[in-house]
Amino acid sequence: MTAKIGKTQGSKAPLTAAEVREARLKVALKANMARRKSQAKQRGTEKKLPEPDFGAESDNRSGTHKE
Repeated sequence: MTAKIGKTQGSKAPLTAAEVREARLKVALKANMARRKSQAKQRGTEKKLPEPDFGAESDNRSGTHKE
């Protein structure tokens, strides 16, 4: 598809369909990254549950049970 679609800023030549698609994808990627960053920030501020203490039952470093 080589049809010219839309115009760029200023006196530049009109954008091709591929350039329009690339610009649209770039904007979508930027919005997606902002959303993911916001979600990661929220996860960091949420209260984390304490991890269970398995120290008395097994040796966590070797993965074997103490007897």
